[in-house]
Amino acid sequence: MPEMAAPESLPIRPVGCIWAPMSSIVYEYPLPILERHLDTFGHVNNATYLEIFEEARWDAITRGGYGLDRIKATGQGPVVLECTVRFRRELTSRVNVTVVSRVTGYAGKIGRMHQEIRLPDGNVACDADFTFGFFDLQKRKLIEPSPAWLATFGLTVEDWQAGASG
Repeated sequence: MPEMAAPESLPIRPVGCIWAPMSSIVYEYPLPILERHLDTFGHVNNATYLEIFEEARWDAITRGGYGLDRIKATGQGPVVLECTVRFRRELTSRVNVTVVSRVTGYAGKIGRMHQEIRLPDGNVACDADFTFGFFDLQKRKLIEPSPAWLATFGLTVEDWQAGASG
């Protein structure tokens, strides 16, 4: 795959949005690319990138104190609403990568997260922007984020309110 210019590394802000600046925790998730990640071309399959990003998000929210046990106990948790993925460089077997994740904005019930899969030399192999919400499993609808959910990313209710009024 030809080398493509990578966007600026984190922090990144959505273009054309009025999101307040967010200073969230940046999570790093190391991962070796294994043979099970590969397709018949010998590189990571496009759908597998989404699995890798998902794995890193679960690691981040679990380390942040809002893992599956908390979701089950509260009946509230994150849902992905949209994603945009950009493939920058080929990923092949036995490369150790780091997935970097951080919230870039939150307004009302809607949050944004940017994730990058970084090669050992720091270059970005793939990056993605996710739009997500906080979901009530019993009401089956999006709800405003709880203080505990915001704290997962090092955000406060004040940060969220600034984003909502942004």
